[in-house]
Amino acid sequence: MGGGDEDPGGGKDSFPDFVTRQQQALLRLAFLLAGDRGHAEDLVQTALMKTYRHWDRIIRRGDPSAYVRRTLVTTHTSWRRRAWHREQPTGRLPDLPAAEPGDRLDAGEELRRALAALPPRMRATVVLRYYEDLSELQTARLMGCSESTVNTQAARGLARLRSALTGPRAAEDGAGVLHREQSR
Repeated sequence: MGGGDEDPGGGKDSFPDFVTRQQQALLRLAFLLAGDRGHAEDLVQTALMKTYRHWDRIIRRGDPSAYVRRTLVTTHTSWRRRAWHREQPTGRLPDLPAAEPGDRLDAGEELRRALAALPPRMRATVVLRYYEDLSELQTARLMGCSESTVNTQAARGLARLRSALTGPRAAEDGAGVLHREQSR
């Protein structure tokens, strides 16, 4: 950390205060990006660690929330790219437990599974647009791409969600579930 005027250990603009206020929201966002609570916790910790190194500079620019969310998204994307190169295809898929007759996933779980099946950048776009309720411009800035890319990724992501989810209004219902999940 540089020799800035802000005290990272205490005060209104301190890093610990920010973490206390934002940790649950960051964890929910990371969970939707990663699809797994353990990976989400690791993702949040890594993003916060990267952010802490530059806290003086970040806080001088204003509200650090956007910077931390961007760090979270880019860290997730880079992890997924690295994981893809380590994965080795196998000739046989593992057996999955069969659903019991009459078992039905709740809408939130069904949506989380459908989100997990999306490619990382597409998932990030859908989560930022419909869970974080960011505009195309805000999402583009966070992801470091153009608004048209955000628009394309969001449209394709919703189309994939629509086909993965059941029901005539699946994508609209899915976006509604994302907004409801945010309030938890």
